[in-house]
Amino acid sequence: MAKLTKTAAQLVEEARARIDEVEASDLIAAMDDPDTVIVDIRDVRELQKVGRIPGSVHAPRGMLEFWVDPDSPYYREVFGQDGKRYVLHCASGWRSALAAAALEDMGFACAHLKGGFTAWKAAGGPVEDKG
Repeated sequence: MAKLTKTAAQLVEEARARIDEVEASDLIAAMDDPDTVIVDIRDVRELQKVGRIPGSVHAPRGMLEFWVDPDSPYYREVFGQDGKRYVLHCASGWRSALAAAALEDMGFACAHLKGGFTAWKAAGGPVEDKG
């Protein structure tokens, strides 16, 4: 295998430098705000295994850009709501940082949960069983 010119960790750090990061405690405080949409980008098996943030929208990482794009045949209306603040999360914040950067590149304003679902649970955020 050829030597990588950039590691996954470097990509995440570059993304984090240019996106909005939300602390778990701040997102917990905003979770009942009707203008906040929490988007869980983890794999469905992760949700089934460890649960999810109550009221969150599941959008698998592999489909996210397509679900956000109104010109895509996979578009989801949940992403077309004016005045909403979208906050993405994954397990540890790596995938959601990359996803938030990709959506920002598309012109879709969003943030991500710093530390992901792990930080959410550590901060005492509620968890809904999916399993």
